[in-house]
Amino acid sequence: MKYSKLFFLFLFCITLVSFKPMNIKQANTSKTSIYFATDKQQLESLIRKTYEWIETKKTQTDFDVVANKKGDKYIALNTKTHNKIIEELKKSNFFAQQFIDNYNKIALKIGENLKTNKMEYLVGDLPPYGSDSNPWCNCQDYPEKYWKTLQVNNLKIQNDKATFYWTWTEWKETPKYKVTAVKENGIWKIAILDGFDYKSFIGI
Repeated sequence: MKYSKLFFLFLFCITLVSFKPMNIKQANTSKTSIYFATDKQQLESLIRKTYEWIETKKTQTDFDVVANKKGDKYIALNTKTHNKIIEELKKSNFFAQQFIDNYNKIALKIGENLKTNKMEYLVGDLPPYGSDSNPWCNCQDYPEKYWKTLQVNNLKIQNDKATFYWTWTEWKETPKYKVTAVKENGIWKIAILDGFDYKSFIGI
């Protein structure tokens, strides 16, 4: 009986020694395999991917317009180009419905104002809407592949809404561009971009 007890005690000790490292290994594996990025990392990734898409894949002409037969005055929105961009914005999965609706609203208002002569846009002149800057960045020039170094600053999150400014790092002079993002089905998407404010863009 004495030897029997010693034998079972020996087996029990071996089991403990062999079992404990296995649990540690499994715990370590679970920690490294499950990773949740912070909201700031997700938003920074969102704007970098968005601006890469804007510069490399999106149709470049925003609010394209059509001239009259004389070719001296723009009289309507190019709906074919506009509808194509709307579909591109939807399929990119970077933009909330709020942004797409606002972009569409701006375009339709431009078309309406040109058609009814509420605004005059002569060929060769600057557009009577928007500003002299690119609305996507409120800038006239930018570094090559600037999207790679865009950074999120002054981030504020409340519930499923985030506001922040992005900047780039290549030049000392950089836009401080305001963005609002919202979560749709758990994914951050761009809802408002500073350069596409409806009232200031249309000139109301």
